[in-house]
Amino acid sequence: MIELVWIGSAYLMGLVVSRILLPPLVGYLLAGYLLHSFGWGQFSALAHIADIGIQLLLFSVGLKIKPATLIRSEVLSVGGGHLLLVTGISSLVFFWLDEQMSGGLLLGVSLAFSSTVLAIKVLDDNGELSSFHGRDVISILILQDLIAIGLLAFTDGRQPTLWALALALIPLLRPLGRLLLQVSRNAELQMLLGVTMALAGGVLAEHLNVSADIGALLSGMMLGGHEKSEQIAHKLWGVKELFLIAFFLQIGLTGLPNKEQAVAALALLATLPLQGLLFFGLFILAGLRARTAFVSSVALTTYSEFALITTDAIVKSGLLTPEWRSIISLAVAGSLAIAAPVNRYSHVIFAVLEPFLTRLEDKKRLVHIDRIPNSFGAAEWLVVGMGRTGTSAYAALHQQDKLVLGLDADPIVVEMQLAQNRRVIYGDSEDSELWNGLQLEKISGVMLTMPDFGARRSAITQLKNRGFKGSIGTLCYDNDEYAELVELGARFVIHPLVEAGNLMARHMLNIK
Repeated sequence: MIELVWIGSAYLMGLVVSRILLPPLVGYLLAGYLLHSFGWGQFSALAHIADIGIQLLLFSVGLKIKPATLIRSEVLSVGGGHLLLVTGISSLVFFWLDEQMSGGLLLGVSLAFSSTVLAIKVLDDNGELSSFHGRDVISILILQDLIAIGLLAFTDGRQPTLWALALALIPLLRPLGRLLLQVSRNAELQMLLGVTMALAGGVLAEHLNVSADIGALLSGMMLGGHEKSEQIAHKLWGVKELFLIAFFLQIGLTGLPNKEQAVAALALLATLPLQGLLFFGLFILAGLRARTAFVSSVALTTYSEFALITTDAIVKSGLLTPEWRSIISLAVAGSLAIAAPVNRYSHVIFAVLEPFLTRLEDKKRLVHIDRIPNSFGAAEWLVVGMGRTGTSAYAALHQQDKLVLGLDADPIVVEMQLAQNRRVIYGDSEDSELWNGLQLEKISGVMLTMPDFGARRSAITQLKNRGFKGSIGTLCYDNDEYAELVELGARFVIHPLVEAGNLMARHMLNIK
């Protein structure tokens, strides 16, 4: 009965908000508050289910990242600079409010953290986890999580054991991970392997007094880079989505604050744009383009779910009054509800602000990988999205002695393709500055093979806005996508699975 109530209420509220073009997770938050208003308290198993969901989410992230991409100068300067500035300002405010200075300092640190769950979820939904700005956002979140672990250890009296350093060795066990993947040939076994490794990493980390989330992330990195890791991530997608519903529900189930507490929470929400501006300024100073800085800042402009945990620990230690539990709970919930739709339309918002924001760039200090290419060179054909489909299209054109150039938003993919002597450059297809700054007259055709529908739709729109006269070919995965892509201007649209069936039938009929 209880399971039906929380799952059913999440579905109904998610359906309602989706009708007004808001992400379902906003409905899950509202469902939690609604259940609490009807007298439903915290379900005993909900917190445990939510923890599993977060571990599976971070495990999936670990599958897609490489350790070499985590440490960048812009990550340390932006993440560290933002943390120091927000902590200092928050501490002064709490001191002015006559709160305990030590408690205010610790709470100020926790308010500088961004929501790992929301940022990763919106990046995943937008197909931007592997993009340059996606990797930077993830790296900053990991930096914040590591500091949060130390903060939590300080407030609750626990300290990681010396053996906790051994967790850093988990990604080095790649040979074992690859062996397990090789013997787990069945799709269901691969999914179970992923869940098992995520939970095992979490359990190991907890035994060492470290957050289970970090253990799950490191376990994912152990399997990252394998050709089957993408299949595991795909299999885990639905499972983690279901478990994460519990996380958003439990925020609402903590209860609504009173009037005074609500005013304090709203005051905290009012400072969020200032945090976003701070992130943006630091990214610009670090040498990133305005677009990269903007979409990264939007993804990070939230209050972290970790603030709920640290606030509870600070209150229990007597450094803050209990009313702060309700204040931070509403502030975190409100920030997630606001940030979700803003992130969904971050590229659209930037397009409106682009003429002003690009003036703030320091053209001489731009990070190399974030620079717009000067030209497409002698290319006549452009393949955007160098995954398996894009690589196959590139190879087919190359075999026909066509001048072809690949484009991808993932710096790691670009490096791998260059290592195989293919002409591939970095570029984000949703970046209007990319298309506006390049000559397209010599391009005969553009093939769009990105998996994300929004990215394909945006690229076609921008090509047509530039007056591109060549052919545009792309993929679709359902009839609605087909109709919209054709209407936007795609001349050739195929459904990969449908075409695979047609091709198989033709080959079979030709067998003698």
